[in-house]
Amino acid sequence: MRRAHDLRRPLILISLVLLVPIMPFLLLGDSFEAEVQEWVQQEWSTRTRFWMIVLVLSLDILLPIPSSGVSTYAGGKLGFLSGTLASWLGMSLGAVLGFALARWLGRPFALRFGGRDVSAIEGAQLQFGPAVLVFTRALPILAEACVLLMGVLKLPWRNFLPAVLLSNLVISMAYAAFGAYFVERDSLAVAVIASVLLPLGIAILVRKRIRRNSHLTDEQN
Repeated sequence: MRRAHDLRRPLILISLVLLVPIMPFLLLGDSFEAEVQEWVQQEWSTRTRFWMIVLVLSLDILLPIPSSGVSTYAGGKLGFLSGTLASWLGMSLGAVLGFALARWLGRPFALRFGGRDVSAIEGAQLQFGPAVLVFTRALPILAEACVLLMGVLKLPWRNFLPAVLLSNLVISMAYAAFGAYFVERDSLAVAVIASVLLPLGIAILVRKRIRRNSHLTDEQN
């Protein structure tokens, strides 16, 4: 019985990995996959594509942009090294922009673009401190909310930049490698969709837990 329990977690992880190629079809259907396929096959020069990716990701803090999907696309279209660089530059510029604006404009700005997630994640920040920046970097919605919160709290730049820049580098490398791997198998569109859905699903679950914990803490106080 104990042995079966020990095997449960690795079996779940293996099942999730095997679901990656088919999840987009199950959740969104063939038509959406065809639209993404058309998007990834558009032709631009390498330089134009590089700077478009940087620009799009740099606006992620202000707009609902699926950075994981864009970073995967970068790896598929630019290759691992250039894709990593474009993703890292864009994500880092976006984080710096959001952090600076939140430091300057304060909580109203953070709530405008981060909503209730800014308040909810404040409880996690109290528990884990600046390390929450690293924990949330790969999670859509929560990553942006955390950056804005740290700006409101006026975390020193010397603490903010290393955590964000190093985390962004690791994440960019992972997604670029993912995109580069699947483009060789002519499945970049599927990889882009999966790289959006999986982190988003995890983020939603974590978000619910953070909000529940924040609500319980408020009730206790």
